[in-house]
Amino acid sequence: MTLDFRSDTVTRPTSAMRSAMARAELGDDVFGDDPTVNRLQDHAAALFGMQAGLYFPTGTQSNLCALMSHCQRGEEVIVGQQAHTYKYEGGGGAVLGSIQPQPLNNRPDGTLDLAEVEGAIKPDDSHFAITRLIALENTIGGKVIARAYLADAVALARRRGLSIHLDGARIFNAAVKLGTPVKDLCAGFDTVSVCLSKGLGAPAGTVLVGKADVIDRARRVRKMVGGAMRQAGVVAAAGLHALEHHVERLAEDHANARRLAKGLEALGVACEPVQTNMVFAAFPKEVCKPLQEHLRSKDILCFIDPRTRLVTHLDLDAAGIDAFVAAVGAFLSQNARTASRAAVSGE
Repeated sequence: MTLDFRSDTVTRPTSAMRSAMARAELGDDVFGDDPTVNRLQDHAAALFGMQAGLYFPTGTQSNLCALMSHCQRGEEVIVGQQAHTYKYEGGGGAVLGSIQPQPLNNRPDGTLDLAEVEGAIKPDDSHFAITRLIALENTIGGKVIARAYLADAVALARRRGLSIHLDGARIFNAAVKLGTPVKDLCAGFDTVSVCLSKGLGAPAGTVLVGKADVIDRARRVRKMVGGAMRQAGVVAAAGLHALEHHVERLAEDHANARRLAKGLEALGVACEPVQTNMVFAAFPKEVCKPLQEHLRSKDILCFIDPRTRLVTHLDLDAAGIDAFVAAVGAFLSQNARTASRAAVSGE
């Protein structure tokens, strides 16, 4: 069996999830009459204490439509340099929405300095884009953003008359880590993008939840960018199953990530402190390529870099974690013996 540590997006639907998909009641979601999509949207909105939800095929599209629903052409979003909406989504907000990003440096804990955020808000002057939106992310780089910080960010947005969006692709990882319901963790946000195909294990889909008027605008934008689907209940059923059955089990992924880091550290591999389901491990540059090839030969998939990201998920159990650590240990041991023989022989 292949062990895949590249991302939590690589999971396969469970048998129970496949059964839910096969049984899904279907309609035409463009007309708003797919009952499974409607149940998913309503359920997600209720979980977050929001007025409405809207189903999207991808998180990238959900974030894009959120930005375009909050901002008009020539308006601005304040966002982190490391935020997915800024760095990893093809510049869609700028390219398709004509929205100017104002990126700020993320601090080591993933947050933005709120004094810098306030300082970046443009004055009412025709020389500047109109600052309209703050966009945050939780988790970010595997790090959890605490409720106290989020509350301060929401308060800043309200005080300055801005909207505020949360890329919550892994928001349930944050909620499980903090022991806080997402309704409380995300209170005050105008919109939250909730990915179903990462830690929750659905094969596709994201729900954007938020205020009814913003979701109405997002529905129009979704049609514009080609995201409206027909009998989408087939995949929405997987997302609904994930929300109902896969949230609490995220704690297992977090425990496996800690197990992985502990195992690597026992081999002398430095790892950053683990918060959720991501382990960041340090490897010398010269071993990255051969180690990745060695692991692939053992049916273990990952991207080995000087700062390696390893992601745990529902298709990896403790035995899989131990197999990975053993394979890395075997490689490092062999590499050390080879280096020792070369030193003795004077090569």
